[in-house]
Amino acid sequence: MASADEDVQRLRNHIGNLEAELASLKRRLTKAESPAIAENEETTSLSEQSAILPNQAKPVPEQGKLGPATARDSPRWPLLQDEYKRYGRQMITPEVGLQGQLRLKGSSVLIVGIGGLGCPAAAYLAGAGVGTLGLVDGDTVETSNLHRQVLHNTRRVGMSKVDSATEFLQDLNPNIKYNLHHEHLTAYTAPAILAQYDLILDCTDHPKSRYLISDAAVLLGKPLVSASALRTEGQLMTLNNPPNPPGDLSGGPCYRCIFPKPPPAESVVSCGDGGILGPVVGVMGVLQALEGMRLITAGLHSTVETNGFKNEPQEQLQVPALLLFSAYGSPQFRSVRLRSRRPHCIACSKSATVTLKSLLSGSLDYAQFCGALQPQNLLRRNERISAEDFQALRRKPGSQYTLVDVREKVQFDICHLDGSVNVPFSDLMAGKALPRPTTAETKSVEPAWLHQSNDLNTPIYFVCRLGNDSQMAVRKLKEAGLDNGGNRYIGDVKGGFKAWKASHINKVV
Repeated sequence: MASADEDVQRLRNHIGNLEAELASLKRRLTKAESPAIAENEETTSLSEQSAILPNQAKPVPEQGKLGPATARDSPRWPLLQDEYKRYGRQMITPEVGLQGQLRLKGSSVLIVGIGGLGCPAAAYLAGAGVGTLGLVDGDTVETSNLHRQVLHNTRRVGMSKVDSATEFLQDLNPNIKYNLHHEHLTAYTAPAILAQYDLILDCTDHPKSRYLISDAAVLLGKPLVSASALRTEGQLMTLNNPPNPPGDLSGGPCYRCIFPKPPPAESVVSCGDGGILGPVVGVMGVLQALEGMRLITAGLHSTVETNGFKNEPQEQLQVPALLLFSAYGSPQFRSVRLRSRRPHCIACSKSATVTLKSLLSGSLDYAQFCGALQPQNLLRRNERISAEDFQALRRKPGSQYTLVDVREKVQFDICHLDGSVNVPFSDLMAGKALPRPTTAETKSVEPAWLHQSNDLNTPIYFVCRLGNDSQMAVRKLKEAGLDNGGNRYIGDVKGGFKAWKASHINKVV
C-alpha cells in the first residue's frame, strides 16, 4: 500500500512539474504574441449607469495574471460593495486607484517562509486584497518566534506555521483565496509550486533557499522580491524584473547575478546565533509587501490600460537596486544601484546551465553549493570532554580547573555556568585575550582572566554555544603557548551548551 501511495505522489509531482514547464512555454508564447494582440485589441469605457453599489459583481477575468485589468463586459461596479468599503482608503490614492485594486484582486502571490519577514508581508498583502495568497513553510511555531513573527501567538505554539498564519489571515480578510503548502521547498517541488503564482516573495533566511527560489523564478518567468534581516540591519531587492527569458539582457538580474558565489558556510549567521530585533525584520517584511503592491498595481507586462490609454512603463520599478536598512544608522535607509544581468550568469544568461531539467533531476545540489556547515572536528578526541563527563568533573570534590565561556558578553550575561569566566571569541581571535609577549629573556605574561589561579598546570576548558568556536579557541591558546609546553591540559566541552542542555544536567544561573 505504501508503495502505491508513493507512486501516486510521484505521478502527481511529475504532472505538476510538466504543468510548470507548460506554463513557462505559454508565457513565452504570450510575450511573443503580445505586440499583435496590443495592436488589435479593442477597449471599451465604463458606462455611466446606476450610482448604487450592487451586492454582487462578476469576478475579475483572468485571475492568475498580472496584466491589465480589462473592463470588457464589466459591470458599472467591478468590485463588491464590501470591497469598496474595505479597500477604499488605498483606492483613493493615485498610485492604486480602481485599476490597481482590480490588478491586486486578479493577482496571485507566493510567500516562501512564514517567519519574521513572511508574517508582516502576508498580513499587508492579505489586507490589500491580493486575490490569491500562497503560504509555504514546513516549520512549527516556537516560543522563540513570537517576539517577531506577528501572525503567531502563544496559544498556537507547536502548530504548523502555515496553519497558524492562515487562521490570522482569514480573520483579517476572508475574501481572498489561501493556498497552503506545508513543506520546505526543494529543487523537485519548487517549479510546480512557483508556477501557480504571478509574484514570489522570498522570506527565507538561508542562502541555499535563496539560490533555489531565484533559479526557479527565472526559469518560470516570475518576478521575485527578496529580503533578509539580522541583528539591527536588513536589506531588500527586487530580482528578475522584468522577468524576461534567460539570455535577454534587458531582464532584471537574478540572485546569482548579484551573488555569483555563496558566502563561506562558517560566515552565515542565523537569528538564533546573531540575534534579531523584531521591528527590524518587521520593517523589511512590510517593505516586501509594499514592493509587491507596487509591482502589481503598476501592471507588469501591461501596455494598454482598461480605459484604452497607454500604460507607460514606470522606470523606477525597472531599475534594480538594493535597499539597505540600519535601525541604529544615520541615515537609516540607503539605496545602492545594482548591476544588470551578467552576460555569463549560469541561471539567466544565454549560456545558462541551470534549467528545469537540471532542477528536477536533482543534479543541482544547493546544500553542497552553499557548503552546508557541518560540526567542526578540529581537535583530537583526548582534547575534548563530553557534557556528562564535565558535569562529573564539576561535582568531584577538590577538582581544579578554569572554565572559559567564549560566547559574546551579551549572551554570557543572559545565562552562564557557575564559576565560568567570559572571554569573547572575537577578543580571542583579535589577540586581545592572549598571553602578552615581553622580551626574549622573559616568559610571556598570562592574560588577566587566568590570574585567578597561580598553578600554571591548572586545566582550562572552553565552552561555546555549539562546540565550534570553543575548538578554535583551544587551537589559538595552544599556539600561543598557554599549554605550558604540554604540561597544562587545554580542551573544550564537546557540543557546547546545546549538548549541555540535551543531557538534562544543566544548572545555569
